[in-house]
Amino acid sequence: MIDVQKQNDTREIDIQKVGVKDVEIPLIIQRKFDENQVVYAKARMSVSLPKHYKGTHMSRFIEILNEYREKNILGIDIKSMLKLMQERLDAKSSYLRFDFKYFIEKEAPVSKMKSLMSYDCYFEGTLDGDDYKFYLGAKVPVTTLCPCSKEISEYGAHNQRALAKIKISYDENEHIWLEDLIDMVESEGSSPLYPLLKRQDEKYVTEHAYENPKFVEDIIRDVVLKFKENKKINCYEVEIEAMESIHNHNAWAYQKSV
Repeated sequence: MIDVQKQNDTREIDIQKVGVKDVEIPLIIQRKFDENQVVYAKARMSVSLPKHYKGTHMSRFIEILNEYREKNILGIDIKSMLKLMQERLDAKSSYLRFDFKYFIEKEAPVSKMKSLMSYDCYFEGTLDGDDYKFYLGAKVPVTTLCPCSKEISEYGAHNQRALAKIKISYDENEHIWLEDLIDMVESEGSSPLYPLLKRQDEKYVTEHAYENPKFVEDIIRDVVLKFKENKKINCYEVEIEAMESIHNHNAWAYQKSV
């Protein structure tokens, strides 16, 4: 049969990324203190396309995913998947990302009751020739209590939920657990969030936040300091957005390593 994708294209335009996205697949995640966790994930896969090819072969992306799923190693060796994408699709560079919800058991601060907290996370890998980079990302919700509101009010202070979006990279011979990355960020809010709180827990969390007021600027600086102190981390991106409770806008801060 005619291979239309390999036919010559005369428009002289290289395409940086072409592929598939939102491919639903189970993903096996290694946990720090427990057995592996199987999560529902969405994959995005792409390769560079030289200007002389009309198109890429979309089915080959799905073939590669299924091969790794059948070997029961999906999500463990992203680098080898990227290499295989380059080989099968005759590409100079390849890209792979898995977005998934990761569950961590959290203990309430006073009652010690346990329940599951979900976090939106992702694994991301790029391979440009032989240059491999891996990124670990997560969205971590925290509580912020406004220092200004506390300072100027006779009693009380407004607080809100904030979302920290973080992305780090480290060498392939190193490892950072999702649990540790999430903890680095949670510990820098006015208070962490919990999926289950009894009355005594709610009292503790409210008072703890009041004693630990922070702007989004405070959180992002403290998170960046932690990332800089961690010798495993090569680069990072941090974004903090507070869903303001007394304003019709959000407070926002962003920092990226140089």
